[in-house]
Amino acid sequence: MTNNPDIYLLYESGKKISFTLRIKVQLDEPVDQEILKTTAQEAFERFPYYRVKVGLDPSQNYCLIPNDRPLAVLKEEDRRIVLGSEEVNDHLFVITYRNDTIWFSCSHSPCGGFGVMFWVKTTLYQYLCKKYGPLTPPGDIKLPGTPVSEAETFFPDAASLPTDEPMIRYEGGDCNLALMRTLLHVLNPFSTKDYYYEIEIPAKAFMKYAVGIDASPNTVVVAMMYKAMTRFLKEKEGTFISGRVAADYRKDIGADESYRDFVRFIHVKYGWDMKNEPISKLNLRTRGAFIKQNQPELSYERYRKITANHEGIDAQPTLKEKRGYAAKNSLYRNDPRDAYTISYVGRVDYGEMEKHIKSIYNITDGDLMLEINALKDTFHICFQVYGKNRKPLERFLEVLEEESIPYKVSDIQTRYLPMIKLPDA
Repeated sequence: MTNNPDIYLLYESGKKISFTLRIKVQLDEPVDQEILKTTAQEAFERFPYYRVKVGLDPSQNYCLIPNDRPLAVLKEEDRRIVLGSEEVNDHLFVITYRNDTIWFSCSHSPCGGFGVMFWVKTTLYQYLCKKYGPLTPPGDIKLPGTPVSEAETFFPDAASLPTDEPMIRYEGGDCNLALMRTLLHVLNPFSTKDYYYEIEIPAKAFMKYAVGIDASPNTVVVAMMYKAMTRFLKEKEGTFISGRVAADYRKDIGADESYRDFVRFIHVKYGWDMKNEPISKLNLRTRGAFIKQNQPELSYERYRKITANHEGIDAQPTLKEKRGYAAKNSLYRNDPRDAYTISYVGRVDYGEMEKHIKSIYNITDGDLMLEINALKDTFHICFQVYGKNRKPLERFLEVLEEESIPYKVSDIQTRYLPMIKLPDA
């Protein structure tokens, strides 16, 4: 691989699925647009690896070119903004605001959920300190003027990682029961919007429940979502229901502090005959799947596949062939197929800023995709779906009620995930 590793997901970007994300942060007071516009620039200056635009090199590879134009800070509108366009000064990042809420939107190619929080936290810190005065920062914040360390941009050499086989492999498989929902959305040119609901759960009640059955937030939600899906998906002979959980493996490959995206999936397979089991027993099954798949050898293996995929893209002679190769060999598309996905990166440290944050939601691509964020007092689940059918949500809320877990849920909302404008050959 000879090119910047931050470019490769761009080859898979399309009109329906652009691999973009939004972080929605609701504050305790209306946003001061003048302060935000000033402090957003101060914060963005700290991240030279994000201050880029996409170009084409002579070999028709996407490349990232330094971009000194200001970060666009715009009023939020009910539409899909286009990253890489003149409106956003060619950047792959943009900030929008409305009332008391700030949206941080970007391409998933240069960073994942871990790395994007560097930018989000620094921007919030600059803004809140300017508005309210000095605040105690979280220990890992990247303040303007501080140097970018080698660890922050680290991308390991795959050849340096061990080649040992894992002790055991988890026997999963493809679950196609929800596939038609995705196909109807992706292949239907008139299906242009997708949706989400915001679920708020008191942290004290949720963690008391989880501790009571020896569970983590991840394993609880995976098990609950399975039970919900048994009431939504149609049972067919010879089928099963499986869910997957995003697992950050940066520590396994020595990239603990890197902004880059290092995520693989843990798959959890359930039989239909388990549908009447209590959540406590389903949680034990889920934990067993986690243990089998939380082996560093599987992380090394995943990383080698990623770098091999990058090299395969580089080897194609034209941009069209590079994009075709990327789509055909996409690890996202070729992973075992699951009915639903859970993503929770763990509690994020906001320091003293948290007293000004009412809620935070990650908005991403995918159907039956649950993104979880945690503040001190609340868990925030972004329950994402294709289409306006409320039944998947209702079945999940039923499970929460059966387990006596209190919650609040919003009305349906549109994701408005950004699109990306990319250069043509």
